[in-house]
Amino acid sequence: MDVVRFLRHALVPQWWAMRAFPPATLAALEAAIAASERQHTGELRFVVEAALPPQHLLAGRSARERAIELFAQLRVWDTEANSGVLIYVQLLDRKVEIVADRGIDARVGQAFWEAVCGRVQAAFHAGRFEAGALAAIGEITAALAAHFPPAAANPNELPDRPLLL
Repeated sequence: MDVVRFLRHALVPQWWAMRAFPPATLAALEAAIAASERQHTGELRFVVEAALPPQHLLAGRSARERAIELFAQLRVWDTEANSGVLIYVQLLDRKVEIVADRGIDARVGQAFWEAVCGRVQAAFHAGRFEAGALAAIGEITAALAAHFPPAAANPNELPDRPLLL
């Protein structure tokens, strides 16, 4: 275990996440997700975590493993069209992970998700958190709209509000 990394994560207060994602940014992301979901039958969740939980650090888990865990816990996989997408941001390590349900993943593939993550991480490294997050939502919206066009009945299956952990 990397003691320095553990201490960095253990000592970061939750409010630290609010510096990058203040209420106005969260409101903009929520509005973008709501608008996105009117264009397709997919579902988006946006999760921001300042630091990994201590139990994950002790077990040597990565941000990717945490994202997969949250994908399951938040039931992003449990959508009618198997088209749920989780955007997970772990701020301290500046990691962005996208976990997609099998329906959309089979249509766009891992290279698409990795490219979106790379662009978001580049924006975040430049301090452009809102712009990077909105760009990711836009790219994912286009992919979902191409493969899962809106139906007459298009219920909102998951909350649109970004989640700060």
